[in-house]
Amino acid sequence: MAKRERLERVLAGERPDRVPVALWRYWPGDDQRAADFARSVLHFQQLFDWDFINITPASTAAATDYGVTTDWRGDISGERSIIKAPVTRSLQWTELRPLDPMRGEQGKLLTAVQQIDEAVRLDGVPCIVTIYSPLTQAAMLGKGDLLLRNLRSHPDRLQTGLNVITESVLRFIEALKRTGVAGVFYVMRHASFALMSEAEYQHLGAPYDRKILESLPPKWWLNIASLQNTAPMFSLAAGYPVQALHWDISSVKPGVDKARGLYKGTICGGLSADQHLLLGTPAMIRQAATDLLKAAGDRHFILAAGGPVPVSAPLSNLYAARAVVDKAGGS
Repeated sequence: MAKRERLERVLAGERPDRVPVALWRYWPGDDQRAADFARSVLHFQQLFDWDFINITPASTAAATDYGVTTDWRGDISGERSIIKAPVTRSLQWTELRPLDPMRGEQGKLLTAVQQIDEAVRLDGVPCIVTIYSPLTQAAMLGKGDLLLRNLRSHPDRLQTGLNVITESVLRFIEALKRTGVAGVFYVMRHASFALMSEAEYQHLGAPYDRKILESLPPKWWLNIASLQNTAPMFSLAAGYPVQALHWDISSVKPGVDKARGLYKGTICGGLSADQHLLLGTPAMIRQAATDLLKAAGDRHFILAAGGPVPVSAPLSNLYAARAVVDKAGGS
């Protein structure tokens, strides 16, 4: 079964030939140059033959174009460290201006996306692109806990900045429409009760999320919303106009059983990026994935990790995650 057909069957709640699987990671160092980034992503796909490619640029890529200074300091997550943030006081939220998606880090990403998509299009490999929510980007722009402090002390100024960030994301999506991608992987790190109340997120998070997600073209058939923190606002995200929800199912509630009763769409996740892929063994991963597939079933489920694969994860663990769905599909 072709990858798109397999995924479309799962999204429709039908039984595929096997459960789709995909893992992704950051590419520190290589993600600073479009050609090197594209080459790394394509090599990763050639090694493991994932059912879709999640093109994952440096998490700070968009923020860099606003003036954030970053460096990779060896973090095994592959994420870059923020050295200097441009917003240090609330009034500076009002000084942000929309970005040109054809320039800077966004322009590099568009170039890489085009190269990746063209390289795998004949093989029928769907590509999606990781995009960070306006609140997630704003947290990178503000020094320390400035975002959360300003959310409560100067929400009007913060809202002005969020409007600008949202406009930049919409411009990037407009440019992305000229590529052959199948959708976006939309990361929401602040839709979490560990960071703010649902009322706060409904006021300064959800309106921007919806504006962005509702702008996605109908031809994009694989849009995934990702909840990336403890205590995620699952019920809120379950109402978003996407085809699948992603979160760290292995360590964060709700689990698959409860999620099935709360969300009728497709669930993406299951393996722990750290406990399974980084610190585990192939045998441990096979057992965890097998147990998960029994609980989740083969409809409305995509096997993935709860976050990007750590850069030092053993390749044997990734091969095990890839192989388990073939065994399950053939059993």
